[in-house]
Amino acid sequence: MVTERGLQVLRAIVQDYVDTNEPVGSKSIVERHQFGVSAATIRNDMALLEDEELIAAPHTSSGRVPTDKGYRVFVDHLAELRPLSTAQRSAISSFLSDPADLDDLLARTVRVLTQLTGQVALVQYPSFERANVTHVELVALGTNRVLVVIVTDTGRVSQRIASLGTDLDEADLGVLRARLSTLITGRPVREGSERIASLVRPADAAAAPLDTALHTVAQAVAEELEDFRQNRLVMAGTANLARREHDFRGSIYPLLEAIEEQVTLLRLVGEMVADEQGLAASIGRENEPFGLAEASILTSEYDSAVGSARVGVLGPTRMDYPSNLAAARAVARYLSRLLEEDEKRR
Repeated sequence: MVTERGLQVLRAIVQDYVDTNEPVGSKSIVERHQFGVSAATIRNDMALLEDEELIAAPHTSSGRVPTDKGYRVFVDHLAELRPLSTAQRSAISSFLSDPADLDDLLARTVRVLTQLTGQVALVQYPSFERANVTHVELVALGTNRVLVVIVTDTGRVSQRIASLGTDLDEADLGVLRARLSTLITGRPVREGSERIASLVRPADAAAAPLDTALHTVAQAVAEELEDFRQNRLVMAGTANLARREHDFRGSIYPLLEAIEEQVTLLRLVGEMVADEQGLAASIGRENEPFGLAEASILTSEYDSAVGSARVGVLGPTRMDYPSNLAAARAVARYLSRLLEEDEKRR
């Protein structure tokens, strides 16, 4: 059974190890922290922490370092989120102000978060499958090409170029526009995706040019609506992993692969359980089922018109949890506020 002082010793070990990247001994704890007891007493506390598998000795006769279990106890019970400085909050505000659209806003979000934390930053797109399609537009782009534009009531705007293989005049485009609008305008993305599927079929070689063009445009619309329904991540700061490679016992390749593929990270983020503040942490071996046993992920929920999603950081288990959680929370709150203001303007 770990005593209250023992837990405070664990806090000191985590903080000192994160700061110095050196195993922490009882003497340094006595010197750096005001426990008011001898080094021998601290050694006894450390022995109990080791029995509970909260700390471990990386080498014989060395100091101790936190285990993944120790980091978990620290995050759940001992970590005190550090308020961001005025300069940091000002940086978030100025960096995220006046974005061109949602894509631009989320790209800025991960850039500012990686600058604040020195970790890989990630933000999850909100799912737009419950958003309603408000407008479908077709814009001629010269010979045989058309720009397909889809707008939802959440402000999401999607554009895709389709090559038609035939020349169409403005009247023909009006017919295509009307057919598509009848199917999907005013309907949720999920329903629109299902309805447009009736037009997405192998093109008949004998079909009229207008029917062939309708099939091609419907295919482009279907792909865009499917993108609206997919979970996606925006990420920044991957180079930080290379700078922190010494913090990983093995290869950083699994992390780089997860960043590139995204599917693993989306599954992991989707299974993380947030606390009452919307914060969640998945630490070290807790990520073993996803092949990321040497990494930690910290996230904070943000709100959008179509539901909540997550923003956070990915890095080695030796990270500044209080500061990184505070940064993720601050960015998430600012992101929620911007999206709420944008919704009110519409």
